[in-house]
Amino acid sequence: MSTEHAAGASHGSQRSYIVGFLLAIVLTVIPFALVMTQAMPRSAIIITIVAFAVVQIVVHLVFFLHMNGSSEQRWNLVAFAYTVVILAILVGASVWIMYHLNYNMMSH
Repeated sequence: MSTEHAAGASHGSQRSYIVGFLLAIVLTVIPFALVMTQAMPRSAIIITIVAFAVVQIVVHLVFFLHMNGSSEQRWNLVAFAYTVVILAILVGASVWIMYHLNYNMMSH
């Protein structure tokens, strides 16, 4: 059971922390094993690592940071989504600028 505090913040149970920890271990070991054994082509391994990383982020958010769709967590989710969007714009724009700078510098 999760415990509620006066401010509405919930803390997970010991069971939820253990489940989150085990999921995090599994989501780390599988990509590591794929890289070490080279069981798949390089591009497939990279895609698998990225997919497992995204799933691991969700596991950490749910099991350790206790983010969910409840009304108490709504503003945390909005702030997190805003942060993700800003980071995507920042990284995407930086890569786009660097690509075009490289293209324009090399073509002349």
